[in-house]
Amino acid sequence: MASSQKSNEESASDCESEVLSGSDSDPQSDVDLDDNEVYRRQPCKYYNNGVCKNGQNCTYLHTCRYFLAGNCRNGSRCKLSHSVSEGGPPGASSRAPDQSRERNPKLTNGRYYQWQLNDGKGWKDIKNDHIIEAQYSLPHNKSIKIYNTEYGAVSIDFNRIRVYGKELKVRRLDDGNSEWIWYCSLLHKWIKYGDKDSKGNASPVKSSDIEKQYKSNPTGSFTFSAGGETFEIKFTAMQQVGKKKKSKVTRRPLYRQQPARARDVQAASDLQRLSVGSKPKWEFEGDGGKWYEFKRRSGTPTNSSLTSDDIEKKYQQNPRNTLAFKVNGNPYMLDLGAMTQTNLKNNRTRRIRRVLL
Repeated sequence: MASSQKSNEESASDCESEVLSGSDSDPQSDVDLDDNEVYRRQPCKYYNNGVCKNGQNCTYLHTCRYFLAGNCRNGSRCKLSHSVSEGGPPGASSRAPDQSRERNPKLTNGRYYQWQLNDGKGWKDIKNDHIIEAQYSLPHNKSIKIYNTEYGAVSIDFNRIRVYGKELKVRRLDDGNSEWIWYCSLLHKWIKYGDKDSKGNASPVKSSDIEKQYKSNPTGSFTFSAGGETFEIKFTAMQQVGKKKKSKVTRRPLYRQQPARARDVQAASDLQRLSVGSKPKWEFEGDGGKWYEFKRRSGTPTNSSLTSDDIEKKYQQNPRNTLAFKVNGNPYMLDLGAMTQTNLKNNRTRRIRRVLL
């Protein structure tokens, strides 16, 4: 994360609302969306009226709408939930106000996280979802397009946790132990709350403090002072509001490698597919969204010191390997875990993928 050239107090007051796109070639990256799961913050009207036919699959909050507004007259006697949780039958959640999404009964099967799709016939795991998680953990990424699913290419909007252009739902399950990081958009970059500036000045607020308040009341806010000015981080709008400026904020998980058992299962699955004659090919995404195979192209702008076979050998040794290579003499770094390649001269990042033929 790049450091600001101003003090943190100045940084807080100068936060700007521009958001960086997830990647230069991301067709959805210019959509201006709130950095939160908007539909999960809205109360389900059917639940509040007594019955929601979608039950646990409902994408809206099964929470008393008057509790969310802060004016439920029934208090602890209310028959509806007074905690912020996703879909489920009335009374399924505790009414304790400190309950949060991290205590949602929808936990993983032992993995740190699970990304799933639902076509109306139930939730199904997305293969190689560590790629999605790695991209989701980066605050500037708004979306990702994944390939080779049973539904074809699928574009996932990270801000609203939904699928573009298809009758599919997407969700991220959590083991309840994710560390969530809060960021502010500053001078066209996302800056983590709590980081020191280039002069070593301490931040007036820590990401963990914001997260603690968010878990206590996801529909509330967090207030702090910097440079003699008071700022409020509004969780519902995902904005930092000062006297003169509004700035976007976002909340993303700290990336964690899956437990060894989960990685072993994935590796075994990959090897099984290879054993029936599938040949892997490694590609990078160029301008305009077109994909190109890693190969040596002498005398061209895409002349690479790595080939697809070279990458596959490293991948078989360790699916999370990193490789240094050159394109036309320029230094690059390949991150197989995050499925990205980075130009080390200008820090431009492109997506890569592994395709089985």
